[in-house]
Amino acid sequence: MPRSAASRGAARAERRVPPPRHGFLTVGQTARILGVSPSTIRLWESEGLIAPIRSSGRYRLYSPELLSVLKRIKYLREVQRLNMPGIRRELGRAARPPARPPVPRGDRPLGPRLRRMRERKGLALAEAARRADVSTGFLSAVERSKANASVATLQKLATTYGTTVAQLFHTARHEGRLVSPSDRRVMHVGPGVRMELLSTGAPMLQSMIFRVAPLAGSDGSYSHQGEEFIHMLAGTLEIWLDELQCYVLQPGDSFWFESTHGHRWFNPGESEAVLIWINTPPTF
Repeated sequence: MPRSAASRGAARAERRVPPPRHGFLTVGQTARILGVSPSTIRLWESEGLIAPIRSSGRYRLYSPELLSVLKRIKYLREVQRLNMPGIRRELGRAARPPARPPVPRGDRPLGPRLRRMRERKGLALAEAARRADVSTGFLSAVERSKANASVATLQKLATTYGTTVAQLFHTARHEGRLVSPSDRRVMHVGPGVRMELLSTGAPMLQSMIFRVAPLAGSDGSYSHQGEEFIHMLAGTLEIWLDELQCYVLQPGDSFWFESTHGHRWFNPGESEAVLIWINTPPTF
């Protein structure tokens, strides 16, 4: 018997990631799996090697993807005998997407710009790090261009400094209504995430093409005012809302949500995820 439209809609709405694959671990559970102490995991976090999710109660939560990174860190430290800079270098190589176009020279020195924005706000390094929920050492490394900030971290820093991620990259406004492919400004945000701005002159919305490499994502949850709309063109994208609901988007799917929900995203597939992402108002 064919299913009714209501039953088909209910089945589609419940297309979630299976809990066993996407269950989160506490720092204690993670430490037991790895055979290390919780303080060791927190040290790796303070060094900027990992960025666990924070629950509403401020507890650290570790995803299966992050557990894989932690296992890699342990191997590099105990078997390869690498120091922290060596581990960071190897993790960067593993996360680097293949054949990514070079970043224009004008878009490279993000660290000094972040430092100038912080100083203009009159914030000490420790206070800015506290507001953005990152470690002081990691923010210092980002400002010195010794570490790369994730999408989530850049969003939090932009909120802390009263600006947007696009403005962090000094993206010029395109005043015309027509934006040709050659006019698009491109932002490379974190390993494996490329954003192409489609409407930098629109006052009430911000539209972008996101290209997310396999196993890349926001690397953390963030929230802000507004609403968001996504239309999938290719690949797969997982979207988590408030660490409670997970939606798996496939080509042709559309999805919207209020930006006040804590949201993070991740490409679990083996091919690049390509999607149109619209924010209103322009808050990214």
